[in-house]
Amino acid sequence: MTNRTMTRREFVSRTASLAGAVMVTGLVGPVAGKEKQTATDHVKLGKTGLKISRLGLGAGSKGGSIQRALGQDGFNRLIRYAYDQGITYIDTADSYRTHEMVREAIKGLPREKLFIQSKMPGTPDNPLEVLDRYRKELGVEYIDSLLTHCTVTGAWDDERRRILDALEQAKENKIIRAHGVSCHSLPAVTLAAKLPWVDVNLVRINPQGAHMDTPAERWDAPSDGSAVEPVIQQIREMRKNGHGVIGMKIIGDGDFTKAEDREKSIRFTMQSGLVDAVVIGFKSPAEIDEAIERINRALADLA
Repeated sequence: MTNRTMTRREFVSRTASLAGAVMVTGLVGPVAGKEKQTATDHVKLGKTGLKISRLGLGAGSKGGSIQRALGQDGFNRLIRYAYDQGITYIDTADSYRTHEMVREAIKGLPREKLFIQSKMPGTPDNPLEVLDRYRKELGVEYIDSLLTHCTVTGAWDDERRRILDALEQAKENKIIRAHGVSCHSLPAVTLAAKLPWVDVNLVRINPQGAHMDTPAERWDAPSDGSAVEPVIQQIREMRKNGHGVIGMKIIGDGDFTKAEDREKSIRFTMQSGLVDAVVIGFKSPAEIDEAIERINRALADLA
């Protein structure tokens, strides 16, 4: 091979050719197109300043009975499997009776990498004492997000003022990092959408309208497809106001036993631009794998 110095003209020519080849073949990745999104990305949660895995593991299917039925060892394996796939958001509540199960399952995992959300039902006399119990049950110094649970009226902020004030104090004291609400009626969702106190909304969403919020001030009011658009209007308001939005009932509270229903719901929810993240109540690694696959496919179609 002849050894000679490359002229400036040759250098420029070869560099341009290489750059053109890379652009054509797409070897640069993000330069060639939109960055790939996945189910396990850590995404911003509204304007809270917090990040959360796009897919979360719910510990409250059928009031937590599905996860409790796994036993502690089975639940440990489920949490560890989810964590190994990149799912770091765990959703629980006092009424699910899974706090202690979560505590055992997360032992040894780096706390700073987890996002733990719990919920406080009703209006306890001393919410801060109740919150201390939650932290002890969960084995944590702080809870990432604490919600007032299962609101149904259009005046839940006044009815639960003691809770709201206590959670605001807890946030100031860094016992929790964000506060918000889990709504179970359209009047409750409508109030949540415009309330500045709300950092995080946990909202029911699926295109079939299963277990969606209706005008009836009942958590279990029957619903159908007609319930979808009114809820979506309120979620848009939440987004406009910078609230974090987490979707639930993506699998219709377990009613979507047909694969096509799960595909339809996940595709709709992930492509709607309405939610930061979603939570699904899992009971097996296979269900986790399926959800990740369906979410990844839905997100890929947005690119």
